[in-house]
Amino acid sequence: MDLGISGKKALVTGGDSGIGWHTARALLKEGATVVITDLEQSKLDEAVERLGAPPGTVHAFAADVTDLDDVARLHERTTQEVGFIDILVQAAGITGAQGAFDEIDDEGWTNTIETDLLGPVRVAREFLPDLRRGWGRLVFISSEDAVQPYANELPYCAAKAGILALSKGMSRAYAEDGLLVNAVSPAFIHTPMTDAMMRKRAEQLDTSVDGAIRTFLDDERPFLELKRRGQPDEVASVIVFLCSDAASFVVGSNYRVDGGSVATI
Repeated sequence: MDLGISGKKALVTGGDSGIGWHTARALLKEGATVVITDLEQSKLDEAVERLGAPPGTVHAFAADVTDLDDVARLHERTTQEVGFIDILVQAAGITGAQGAFDEIDDEGWTNTIETDLLGPVRVAREFLPDLRRGWGRLVFISSEDAVQPYANELPYCAAKAGILALSKGMSRAYAEDGLLVNAVSPAFIHTPMTDAMMRKRAEQLDTSVDGAIRTFLDDERPFLELKRRGQPDEVASVIVFLCSDAASFVVGSNYRVDGGSVATI
């Protein structure tokens, strides 16, 4: 199937690993030119090497999505070296402050929301003119936590719920400009973020990482019917579909890639 992405220009935040990196790889396979961004240039350069794409098809520009000046510089450099983007995938994010609600202070809330909600807001606002040129795709990465919140990670849950509201609201505001905005909500994907979570759990329970994963699935994600971590390319394939002409009548939607983890319809 021709997805109509060949020749398009895409920006992927959080692109040095995990879902962002696999999305970049999938977009490259479909013929897009891709810019990946994340915090550290050295890690981005390594990510480009792992992508193994032809010269000129992938670019790596470091930027901090919590910094307005950084985001503006990212836009300027992208425009100068690549051109106006057609596709924006917002995959940058952190687990953020965890623990009981009454034990998380304002700094924990602020740091989480700055990255997971306001970061995507800043990037979307900065690149919005590029995407309103008659054909545009914007995909926000939310989470199962947005609709099925967990008591020990409420800042993350609240930020991801905000992402769903942002995505739906923007979809209504800009569809007439040819910009289709959607969200993807993964659950327990095999990424550096969940690797860190499982290592921490293994230490707390004095078990192996595999043991930590098994008990996490049993105790914390009982509705994840496939009983395994998802793979980032399983999420990337849905993201790339939403970036394509094949999804030309999909707007304002939230696609769950969660192995059944969300217990309701």
